[in-house]
Amino acid sequence: MQLTLISGLSGSGKSIALNVLEDAGYYCVDNLPATLLPQLVSYLSSTGYERVGVAIDVRSGASIAAVPQLVDLLRNMVADVRFLFLDSRDDTLIARFSETRRRHPLAGEGITIGEAIAHERELLGDIGELGHRIDTSNILPNTLRAWIKDMIKADPNKGLTLLFQSFGFKHGIPVDADMVFDVRCLPNPYYTLALRPLTGCDQPVIDFLENVPEVHKMAQDIERFVGEWLPSFVRDGRSYFTVAIGCTGGQHRSVYLAERLAKAFAPHVPVLVRHRSRKTE
Repeated sequence: MQLTLISGLSGSGKSIALNVLEDAGYYCVDNLPATLLPQLVSYLSSTGYERVGVAIDVRSGASIAAVPQLVDLLRNMVADVRFLFLDSRDDTLIARFSETRRRHPLAGEGITIGEAIAHERELLGDIGELGHRIDTSNILPNTLRAWIKDMIKADPNKGLTLLFQSFGFKHGIPVDADMVFDVRCLPNPYYTLALRPLTGCDQPVIDFLENVPEVHKMAQDIERFVGEWLPSFVRDGRSYFTVAIGCTGGQHRSVYLAERLAKAFAPHVPVLVRHRSRKTE
């Protein structure tokens, strides 16, 4: 059985993630009390279900605190257990609740949305590090759907999946990054008018950057650093490791370097590439 557990902050996109799993043929359960997970998995496994998705969050009440121990138990019961935690910045979550006019599950009389979110973060503090974390602050629903599809396609038997993610510092540092590299010191194609509307995936921008010696030095230094420390994270039992490359707007330099680094590591480990701020996303 392949078991995918989904958790995260209210308003971060858990419903979207669970819908992707359902569309992919998973048997899905939403808002299951955490303590019922072993019984559910045991029953579904005995009745022949091969792919199961379960969403668990603060609506489970006090049982949410037992999730770390339950995940360890489930990994002894099921060969393939994946844990996805969706997160987002507070300002983004507040804006989403304001737009949808939905009530936060922890909100109540005298409790603001901001206070409810802070309380939820505290309750989920021990859960966010259990698996793959995705910051949904600045991504569109269709982009999140594509990222979830990539995640469920990854083969855990091939070990850790290395994820290179470009972003723009003006939009904030992704909260799901394990390593962050700042490449704003490199020459910016944005200031060449013909290149401004393009991205780091377009050949004219690639040609511009590959003619800059500092770009090659930066790429080589990042590749060497990640390559040196990656085995330590593999030994730590990680399923995913996110390397974030940031420039000012997330359009040119970071996109180019994320793509270049992904190609360099692809022959050695499973690799995914994400562009958080690229306009074509």
